[in-house]
Amino acid sequence: MKKQVLALSILALAAGGAFAQANDTLAKIKASGVITEGVRESSGLSYTLGNGQYTGFHYDICANIIKDLEKSVGKKLETKYQPVTSQNRIPLVQNGTVDIECGSTTNNATRQKDVAFAVTTYVEEVRIAVKANSGINSIKDLNGKTVATTTGTTSVQTLRKNERAGGIDFKELYGKDHSDSFLLLESGRADAFVMDGSILASNIAKSKSPADYKIVGEVLSVEPIAIMIRKDDPAFKKAVDDSIKAQIKSGELNKLWDKWFLQPIPPANVKVGLALSDATKNAWANPNDKPMEDYAAKK
Repeated sequence: MKKQVLALSILALAAGGAFAQANDTLAKIKASGVITEGVRESSGLSYTLGNGQYTGFHYDICANIIKDLEKSVGKKLETKYQPVTSQNRIPLVQNGTVDIECGSTTNNATRQKDVAFAVTTYVEEVRIAVKANSGINSIKDLNGKTVATTTGTTSVQTLRKNERAGGIDFKELYGKDHSDSFLLLESGRADAFVMDGSILASNIAKSKSPADYKIVGEVLSVEPIAIMIRKDDPAFKKAVDDSIKAQIKSGELNKLWDKWFLQPIPPANVKVGLALSDATKNAWANPNDKPMEDYAAKK
């Protein structure tokens, strides 16, 4: 009987430990020696170079975070890369497949019900990309046109909600990822591509003829972009936040901005040419995890 009680006690302790790790990413990665990073194939902040290699602004920030996490857990960590899409990124964080998502995810109130976000690393402006000779210069010029965006993103809903879009009728076309959406514009199947400015600028810079495109029109929305982690995991969130704050304080984020937006980048070695905005400077000066609704309220 005593053996049975002891066995049950050991099982209970093991189950309790597993449950604790489910909500304690630091404990999980310390026990396994592995951290799984969510990466994107064609985002402006995280993209693939092929052969299982990834790079980008958020990728570099996360590499620095992982170095700091290694100090926290007292051991070298193996980083596994899990490609994610706009559609599956939240479920993969929720179910524990991905420990830290380093793509280009907007922090909003709806998503905060399912996941948590680190402090904002980049404040995005949603804009419109078109062919330079299209004659499209604003929202009103989209009437009767075909507008592309990426499945699982909020950009077209944002466009439709814009007060200047009243009475504008356009057809929607969805790409499976950002490069696919840009291809819809490039091939002429779409007249415009609505998305985060950094993603538009990056795709234009990497295109065959960057001069053939331009970013036009009104700023459709201002969105805080942040690294996504599991909800209700305060120790891990603090560790990630502390690393980002340290990178801000040391000037590392400024260096990474210069590297990724103002210098030639792989694989085409062209400049994106995106200046650091006042909104992003302010987010760095006052680190916070406020959702985009808070930004909208200030407008």
